[in-house]
Amino acid sequence: MKKIIVLAALALAILSCTDPNVKTARELAQRVVPGSAAGFVFECAPADSDYFALSSTAGKVCIKGNSALSMAVGLNYYLRYYCNVDYGWLPSCGTPVLPDPLPEVLEPVCCKARVDKRFFLNYCTFGYTMPWWKWEDWERCIDWMALNGVNLPLAITGQESIWYKLWTGLGLTDEEVRSYFTGPAHLPWHRMQNIDHWGGPLPKSWLEGQLKLQRRIVRRERELNMRPVLPAFAGHVPEGLKRIYPDAPIDTLGKWAGYSDDYRCLFLDPLSDLYARIQKEFIRLERRAYGTDHVYGLDIFNEVDSPSWEPEYLAHVSGKVYETLAAADPEAVWLQMGWMFYYDRKKWTPERVEAYLGAVPAERQIILDYFCEREEVWRRTNSFYGVPYIWCYLGNFGGNTHIAGPWAKVGERIGATYAEGGPSFSGIGSTLEGFDCNPLMYEYVLEQAWDLPVCDWSARYADRRLGYEAEEQREAWKLLCDSVYVWSSGSFQGSVANARPYVGRKTTHTYSGIRYDNDALRRAIGMMLEADGVGKGYEFDLVNLTRQWLGNLSAGIFNEWTEAYWRRDAAAMDAAAARMLDIIDDMDRLAGTQSFFLAGKWIADARSWGANPGEADYFERNARNLITTWSDAGMTLNDYAAREWNGVLATYARHRWESFFAAASEGVAAGDAEWYDRWLSEVKAFERAWGEEMVGTFPATPSGDSITLVQELYSKWYPH
Repeated sequence: MKKIIVLAALALAILSCTDPNVKTARELAQRVVPGSAAGFVFECAPADSDYFALSSTAGKVCIKGNSALSMAVGLNYYLRYYCNVDYGWLPSCGTPVLPDPLPEVLEPVCCKARVDKRFFLNYCTFGYTMPWWKWEDWERCIDWMALNGVNLPLAITGQESIWYKLWTGLGLTDEEVRSYFTGPAHLPWHRMQNIDHWGGPLPKSWLEGQLKLQRRIVRRERELNMRPVLPAFAGHVPEGLKRIYPDAPIDTLGKWAGYSDDYRCLFLDPLSDLYARIQKEFIRLERRAYGTDHVYGLDIFNEVDSPSWEPEYLAHVSGKVYETLAAADPEAVWLQMGWMFYYDRKKWTPERVEAYLGAVPAERQIILDYFCEREEVWRRTNSFYGVPYIWCYLGNFGGNTHIAGPWAKVGERIGATYAEGGPSFSGIGSTLEGFDCNPLMYEYVLEQAWDLPVCDWSARYADRRLGYEAEEQREAWKLLCDSVYVWSSGSFQGSVANARPYVGRKTTHTYSGIRYDNDALRRAIGMMLEADGVGKGYEFDLVNLTRQWLGNLSAGIFNEWTEAYWRRDAAAMDAAAARMLDIIDDMDRLAGTQSFFLAGKWIADARSWGANPGEADYFERNARNLITTWSDAGMTLNDYAAREWNGVLATYARHRWESFFAAASEGVAAGDAEWYDRWLSEVKAFERAWGEEMVGTFPATPSGDSITLVQELYSKWYPH
C-alpha cells in the first residue's frame, strides 16, 4: 500500500510538472510574489465550471483549480484574506512582501465561480490609460486581471497594423491610410467611428511597435485561459476607398462632439457585398497576426444614428453583419457594448432592441450591460430577450481623478441581478474608461463573480491596504464606504481647483459637486493618520483622499471669491485668490509623491514611443492634448479627461486661475465689464499652447515623503 501511495504521489508530481496550467500558475506566482513563490504548490483538476480550492500540506499552501486562471484567483484570495496583501494593477503599486512563514490554511476552502464570463476594459481605456503602455505595464495588468478572474479582456491593441495591410492591399496609398488614423491617444474614438484624421498621420513606427506588443498581450492572456476579445469590421472606411470603389454605398456619419466636417467618419453599408469582403479579409489578416478565440467586438451604432429606426431595418442590418462574421469565422461570437441602449435610450425602444438582437442566434452574441450602476438595461429589455449579457460597472469617465462610486448600491444591484436577472445573465465585468483612483470598486465588483466566503468586506479591504489589522484603519474605510462612496461617477467630474474659472455664465464643463459631507472625508483621513501605517497602498490612499479633500475645499474658496467679486470687495477677492493658488500648489506637491499622479510620467511614456526626436514631440503633443483640451479649447470635450496631476496643477490649472484673478481685479478696479470675455479668449489660446507648444517640463518620478506631507497639509487646512 505504501508503495502505491508513493507511486501515485510521484505520478501526480510528474503530471504537475508537465501540465501547462500548473506551469502558467507557477510563473504567475514568480512574477506576483517572487520572494514567496516556492511556498505554493499548484494542482490542476478539471471540472465542469471554474473553481479553486486552498489547503496547507507539509508547510506549503496548495492551490487547486480547473485552470491556471482559477488557480490565479485562488492565489489572490490567499494573498488578500490570509496575508493582508493587495496586488495593484500598475507596476507602481510595487511587489507584495508576504509573511514568513506563510499563514497556514487551517480549514480547506473551496470556491466556485458564480458566472462563467468576467469581462474587463473599455475601448476608451486604450486612450485614457493605455496608449503609451509598454510590455511591463501590460504584463502587470494581465496578471492583475488573472488574479481577479477576468477571462474576457478587450484586446484591441495593434489593430491599425492590420487595417494598414488591408487598406493598402486594396490600393490605398500609405498617406491615405496613415492620415485616416488619429493620434494614438484618440484611436479609441476613431475605432468607434466617431472621428477620423485628428492628430494624424500616425507614424509607421507606431504601427510596427503595436503589432509586436499585441502579439505578446494575446499570447500571455491565452496562457492564462483568457479569451481575448478582438476587433472586427464595423463598416468604418477611409475616404480613399471611394477612389477604388466609386460606386460603393458609402455614407458620411453625423458630426460628433463638435468636430467639423473634415473629421467625420465614412460608413460602408453593411448590406453591401463589399462589406462582407472587407470583413472576411480583416478577420483573415487578424487571425494570421494574432490568432483568435472567436469573440469579436463590433459596434455599428455607437453614439451614431441608424439610417432607419424601423425594427425591420435594424433586424436586417444586424442579421447581415452577423452573416459576414460567420462567413469569416464560423465559430464567431459577436460581443457588443450595450452603451448605445443606455446613451440613446429614447431611440432604442424595447421593440427596436428586440428586433435588432433577435436577428442573430442568441448563443452567438454577448451584450455588455455597460453602465449598470446608473441604469440596468436588462430590466427594460426582458433580460436582453434571451441574449447572454454581462452586468458591468463603468465607474470612470475620461480617466478623471474624482473619487466616486456607489459601493453599497453596486452590491445590492449585483445581488438582485443574481436573483432576478434570468438565465441569460451570464457574467460580471467592468467597463471603466480609464484606470482611476478608486481601485476598491473594481476589486469589489469582480469578487462578486465568485462564491467567496468573505464577511465585512470594507474591514478586510482596510487590512490589506495597510498590511495588518488596525481599528482606526477599519473605521476609516467603513466611513468611506458608508458615507463617501455613495454616488456613481459622471462625465467631467473634477475639483474647482482644476476647472477653467468663470464668473456669471459658466464656461467650463467641469462638474465639481459631491454628494457627501466633505468633513466625512476629512475624518477618514484623520483616522488613517492615527493608524500610523506604512506601505504603498496606505501611502497612495492617504495622498488620494487628501487630494480629493483639498479639491473639495477649493469649491468653498471659489464661492468666497465670487461673493466678494459681486460686492466689489477687492481685499476679500485678493485673500480668497491667494488661498486658491495656495491650495492648488499644495495639491500639486501632494500629487508629486505618487507615480500615478505624475503628468511627467504620462509625457515621458508617450515620448518613449518616438523613433526619433520629431516623433517623440508628436507623441508628447498628443498626450498633452488629451488630458487638457482633448482636441480644441473651444469644443465640448474640453477638460473631459482632466487630471489632478502634478505638473498639470502647477502650470495648466494655476495659470488659468492666476490669470483669471489678475484680470478680474483689473476689471473691477477699472469698472470694465468686458474683462472676462477678453480673458476667456486669452486663456483658450493658453490651453491650446500648453499642448501644442508643450509648455512646462515635469518630473517623471515621484519625490518627497507622502505621509509627512499629508500630515502637514491636514494640519494646515484643518487647524484644530
